[in-house]
Amino acid sequence: MTTTTYILKYPEGDEIEIEYPLNFNQIVDINGNPLQLPTSSSKMIVYRVYRISTVEERGVITKFYYLELIVGQELLGLAR
Repeated sequence: MTTTTYILKYPEGDEIEIEYPLNFNQIVDINGNPLQLPTSSSKMIVYRVYRISTVEERGVITKFYYLELIVGQELLGLAR
């Protein structure tokens, strides 16, 4: 039996485990929840998945989702 684990890696070095897979270039909130665009506010902490890597070991697949912070005009462009 194989299990899959999903890990978010924040720019600051923190990591958290999430229960669902993400896609490349997906926009997520600070907790790793996917966001519907446009966002309701430009005063949010928002990240983009810019890299995905996979580590396979016996019975365990770990997917790492590397995040980058979205700031400034790009964040304003995502809001209504």
